[in-house]
Amino acid sequence: MKIKSSYLSLIVSFDIIVRPPYEITPKILNLIGSISEMIGEVNANYLSKQSPQLRKQNRIKTIQSSLQIEGNTLTEDQVTSLIENKRIIGPEKDVLEVLNAIKTYELLKTYKSHSVKDFLQAHATLMDNLITTPGKFRTQGVGIVNGKEIKHLAPPFENVPYLMNNLFAYLKDEREHPLIKSCVFHYEMEFIHPFIDGNGRMGRLWQTVILFQKHQIFEFLPFETLINANQSEYYKALSMSDKLGKSTPFIEYMLEVIEKSLSQLLNYNNRTLKETDRLEYFLNLGHKEFSRKDYMNIFKDISSATASRDLKKAIALNLVTAVGDKNQTKYQINIPPNFLDSPI
Repeated sequence: MKIKSSYLSLIVSFDIIVRPPYEITPKILNLIGSISEMIGEVNANYLSKQSPQLRKQNRIKTIQSSLQIEGNTLTEDQVTSLIENKRIIGPEKDVLEVLNAIKTYELLKTYKSHSVKDFLQAHATLMDNLITTPGKFRTQGVGIVNGKEIKHLAPPFENVPYLMNNLFAYLKDEREHPLIKSCVFHYEMEFIHPFIDGNGRMGRLWQTVILFQKHQIFEFLPFETLINANQSEYYKALSMSDKLGKSTPFIEYMLEVIEKSLSQLLNYNNRTLKETDRLEYFLNLGHKEFSRKDYMNIFKDISSATASRDLKKAIALNLVTAVGDKNQTKYQINIPPNFLDSPI
């Protein structure tokens, strides 16, 4: 294969995985440390499995914000109506973009982050009936133009398959930190611009896929809302990385976005766990039968009286059946695991 010389910094041979260029700065290290602490706090507060209502709200924010960045005009209320299978009045293209995004995000758990096939399938779903070649790499040159100025000239289309295969090979490298890999992929994919359209929304989607496979909280963390609120910073980080020839500025930017998103989640209504939150979390752990002691081993900060009230509530809701008496009571779950984890 003939590779244009201006992209030799990304390519050396088919036998070597080329690590995309970036530097680890003190800011990146501090942000990774802060994010890791927040993820620990999320897990400690049982927020990794959010309530169905919060999951739904965050999914709506993700879809609406990511598409609005690309010019979609639908509001959160309109996106909510479409998720609830209600009809709305709006531009046909905007409605189709949202419907496609809903289908794509419902399949989030099925995608393997290192699979080019899954990546192309996600694009096919996301851009179905919006472009003529959904799910296929571009076969023509593209550039990003702002007014009369060319802001970014993407690599020649002949190079795209190799560049993308190399990028996915990089994702398989377990030595790389997942937080950094997700940011690097997002930037490099935007730089390569592998599709005629849909590159921005695919970059944000696939960063979520990469992060979710490491920490489930990222399935419903709407970091896109912060990008949408200040798009100029997003494009500035991309532009700075282009000029430097490395993704360092974009990594710093995206880690800040993730940190702020996690902070917002942890501050959500100064959230205090309620009995239904605890029950939802526990019943999704996959137990078939358990005791009150088993329940309290998960929620170490509640009293035995609180545990008893929780389990009484579970019985009233027909979520469990009590078998036995007093200290010998066992609770059998009446519903399959992940009963509250159905698609929105």
